[in-house]
Amino acid sequence: MNKVRLAIVRQKYRPDGGAERFISRALEALESDRLDLNIITRSWQGTPNPDWHLHICDPKKWGRISRERGFADAARACWQREKFDIVQSHERIEGCDIFRAGDGVHRVWLEQRARIVSPLQRFATRFSAYHRYVMQAEEQMFRSDSLKKIICNSEMVKRDIIRCFQVPEEKFAVIYNAIDSQRFQPSTEATRHATRKQLNIPADACALIYVGSGFERKGLRAAIEALANSDRYLIVVGQDKQLSRYQQLANQLNCLDRIRFVGVQQDVISFYHAADALILPTLYDPFPNVVLEAMACGLPVITSFGCGGAEFINEGQEGFVCDALDIKALNDAVNAIPSKAVNSAMSEAARSRILPYTPQRLAAELHSLYQQVLLTS
Repeated sequence: MNKVRLAIVRQKYRPDGGAERFISRALEALESDRLDLNIITRSWQGTPNPDWHLHICDPKKWGRISRERGFADAARACWQREKFDIVQSHERIEGCDIFRAGDGVHRVWLEQRARIVSPLQRFATRFSAYHRYVMQAEEQMFRSDSLKKIICNSEMVKRDIIRCFQVPEEKFAVIYNAIDSQRFQPSTEATRHATRKQLNIPADACALIYVGSGFERKGLRAAIEALANSDRYLIVVGQDKQLSRYQQLANQLNCLDRIRFVGVQQDVISFYHAADALILPTLYDPFPNVVLEAMACGLPVITSFGCGGAEFINEGQEGFVCDALDIKALNDAVNAIPSKAVNSAMSEAARSRILPYTPQRLAAELHSLYQQVLLTS
């Protein structure tokens, strides 16, 4: 039996990126005698599996538009030359067989971002050549006859694509990300105590964790404002050029002494273990892996309607969902989170909810999808 030659397209591979973790988990799960795995990329950080074939496409770039367009042209030329059986792109490139909409819909992100930026910024966005390019590339790809399937990691993104581009229902496959629930496990008393001691958080306090870089989009401002009118602590994992602005905000709201800014962490598990819940009032996020990681660690989640992870949350059971900018609702949710030491029911519900989403399930769903695509080729 001939191997199926699968090409996965990702412009820049970063080991800590959500899309990259999906790719690496999918590729590891999909390795078999039936698949010949190829990666088309500009650059690959880390050490790829020796069985994967790397195709480096790194044309010169002079700005954001030339970066996107140059890679798109080079990647397309590569897959046309190599004549792969299936091309799965994680970038907005017309002509692929499968597109994984891991970044959602650019137009919808701009709609949400318009809620928090100044009128001048909204005006600049409207006339930005870069944003126009991305939206045009997105539209061309979604309307292309070559596109056979769209992988969405949430029903929310599927609805957004249908609303914006009128893509027929049968082109979609909603495949949730996998989580390694053996690696991400609830804390023991010892692990909880050790990190809390390191962070100077009282043993009996209720602490929330925020994980994510790009504080504006992921809602750190709202998280800090929601925390201010409470006695809760907040652990902030991630980085942002505007970090000092968020520290100043916390200082103005008299809660800086209850917030721990710990920067980017290679291993977030010990920080999850110090917390009682995750707070992520993101403006727009298709389905961040941190939601799955936190729930696997037994953390209920406070998030927004603009987060695909909200689909895993029943109000008051695995956490709370509200508008990203509704500070009162966020504050009510923050105050409703119990310390795990006092009541572990929400913690247990959160972990139970994600247990079915194994790498093996992801592999089976992808195999099924590839078979459908091959049958229609």
